[in-house]
Amino acid sequence: MPRRPRTRPLAALLFAAALPLAACGGPEDDESANPIEDPGLEVDSGNPGPDDIVTEDIKITALQLAFPEDGVWEVGEDVPLYAAIANTGITGDRLLEVRGEDFADAQLVPRDGTDGSIEVNEDDNVYLEPDGPPSIVLMDLETSLRSSQSIPVTFVFEEAGEVTMDAPVSADPPGQGGFTAPEDPTQDE
Repeated sequence: MPRRPRTRPLAALLFAAALPLAACGGPEDDESANPIEDPGLEVDSGNPGPDDIVTEDIKITALQLAFPEDGVWEVGEDVPLYAAIANTGITGDRLLEVRGEDFADAQLVPRDGTDGSIEVNEDDNVYLEPDGPPSIVLMDLETSLRSSQSIPVTFVFEEAGEVTMDAPVSADPPGQGGFTAPEDPTQDE
């Protein structure tokens, strides 16, 4: 009679449990890996700047200061601010003021091109960009800034109140970063 191979159930179970572990890669596959501590790791893509919730309905995303053409924003210069303000609520709000200790004032230019507050309509997005209204420029910078350095900026809304966020200087010149602004589905074509 031919001899049957003898199986060891415990050994087979341990082998099966070890297979998924063998398929794991290096530290870049470990979600707890820190790219700051291991410079070889890539950072997952996303918004170039910080996001913050003002209220349940109002959120500020992708906050950043424009990239300085010569590599540094000097004291006294005016700095364009980029961000997106999302209002998912059923009532509108207005951005009344932007202030901070590291600049003298902020110029808010609404969609109609006048100087004043910026409307954040219900169920709408507002993209703050330097190419045209709406836009914000921080006037008379009181500290010099290089790429990736940041300053605190406070946004004051009529209904939502205020939120202070760190606004970093963009790490990339315009058009050279990995960020593309999403299309605004509420705009007429």
